[in-house]
Amino acid sequence: MNAKTKISVLVLMGFLTITSCGKKETTPVEATEVNETSTEGEAAPAAAENVLVIEGNDQMQFNKNELRAVAGKPIKLTLKHVGKIPKEAMGHNLVILQEGTDEAAFAVKAIAAKDTDYIPASEKASIIAHTKLLGGGEEDTIEFTIDKKGTYNFLCTFPGHVAMMKGVLIVE
Repeated sequence: MNAKTKISVLVLMGFLTITSCGKKETTPVEATEVNETSTEGEAAPAAAENVLVIEGNDQMQFNKNELRAVAGKPIKLTLKHVGKIPKEAMGHNLVILQEGTDEAAFAVKAIAAKDTDYIPASEKASIIAHTKLLGGGEEDTIEFTIDKKGTYNFLCTFPGHVAMMKGVLIVE
């Protein structure tokens, strides 16, 4: 590594250290947005669409650690990177894992998958859905369906982020 690269890495590490220490911008866990419509003849309204929005910031935090959706209905999930740092230094994604997936082992494999934006090809069977890797100011929306009720872990697979950027998707 040449001197210019070493200096750039040190400056970047210093900047990340300074910006990640500070006021936490998390909000309390709240119910996710679920649009509901009722069909005539039904006793209770059925969810026609699950619309979920979650934000990641430059302090390596999601604003929610719990999301809720209805089983068997399409889920529309939007990840917004509300920070300013580019994805090369502070990238965020959101990966929803199958139940029973070893989160720590998955994260270790993800670190080595830089060429695929930290989504390990060897673990494709463990992934229900994932967003693109985003930099500050970007957002990505994905659509998928989970038929089985359960609790599914989600995490950011950018190196070093999984310790703070994770949560659960509860499908009821």
